[in-house]
Amino acid sequence: MKICGFEKFSMVDWDGKVVCTVFCAGCNFRCPFCHNRSLALSSAPGIPESEVFDYLEKRKGLIDGVCVSGGEPTLSHDLKDFITKIKALGYKVKLDTNGTNPEVVKDLIDNGLVDYVAMDVKDSPEKYPLITKTKNLDLNKVLETMSILKSSGVDFEFRTTLIKEFHTEEDMKRIALLVKGAKRYFLQKYVDNDNCIEHGFTAVDRDTAEKWLSLFDGVDKTSLRGY
Repeated sequence: MKICGFEKFSMVDWDGKVVCTVFCAGCNFRCPFCHNRSLALSSAPGIPESEVFDYLEKRKGLIDGVCVSGGEPTLSHDLKDFITKIKALGYKVKLDTNGTNPEVVKDLIDNGLVDYVAMDVKDSPEKYPLITKTKNLDLNKVLETMSILKSSGVDFEFRTTLIKEFHTEEDMKRIALLVKGAKRYFLQKYVDNDNCIEHGFTAVDRDTAEKWLSLFDGVDKTSLRGY
């Protein structure tokens, strides 16, 4: 598997756990506000898997798990083998995904290979082509992954990064219908940095984010993240 980033210690990638985070190369979206440009475009230099597993061997008992992020991890054909090796070392695994490969997510869940899944809900369905800059997007795949997570029994969250130029209250109402019945939903603050694909976007202010959060009464737990 092509790994283009490896954060050896993190307390923010999985709430309540100390983890390391592996970043996979490549993404099928081109969200302009993405802050992992080199990962999405597969332009970052690769890191050998052996570096990751050597570290995990040495850190047994000191970290709780591994977050497998991206880019989009489910594009990697050997993702299942990679996670299987991590689980064999006794670590818990969190998967970050955009939800476009429901078959992969289901297979990992069915085989007990993920303990937590975080899925990005980019925007209301109508705006997905705009926000992801993806032609011929099969939104049904995204909706199928959401359905799989809701019925799977695995721990999971949905999350949306708020961008003033893309999100409205009407969008939030439509997203609320999509995530109804979920365990957790987070509204995340957008932060511009040097690694974003494009620049010039604006974070939604806290007062507006709190107002929008109140629309998600069909979710067990809702919260702001980064505000």
